[in-house]
Amino acid sequence: MNNEILKELLAQEDELQLHHFNNATAWELGNLIRLGAEKISASVSIEVYAFEQVVFSYAMPGTSKDQQDWIRRKRQAVIRFGNSSYYLGQYNASKNREFETIPYVDPKEYCAHGGSFPIRIKNGGIIGAVTVSGLPQETDHQLAVDAMRDIVRQQTK
Repeated sequence: MNNEILKELLAQEDELQLHHFNNATAWELGNLIRLGAEKISASVSIEVYAFEQVVFSYAMPGTSKDQQDWIRRKRQAVIRFGNSSYYLGQYNASKNREFETIPYVDPKEYCAHGGSFPIRIKNGGIIGAVTVSGLPQETDHQLAVDAMRDIVRQQTK
């Protein structure tokens, strides 16, 4: 596995920290992902989780209930391990192992497939995760990153 990818993923997490977060931010974040998916004619399920609760959830037409389980497992991995689910998968691949086979990881509760990204408050820490499911893991991840980048830009104007 390319260490440059791991560095890039960690740089995204460092860059995409919010100045503030509330339910209105969650709504905007979720809608930005919806719009991003519509631009590529894709159907995804979206969740914004913060302060130990789901604050935004949307399943686009054409999605399935299985995506909700993927969302939960991806999100749980981010909350527990502190990195994007895509980073967790890529990091473990670089160690020639699968995240879900690590002895202390229950694959029914956690997964390291791309699409869940930590919501961090600058100088504060992780308060939740934004998660996308329904596309290849790189695309799920990129939809979340693009929306987070838009929110960060809005907050730094």
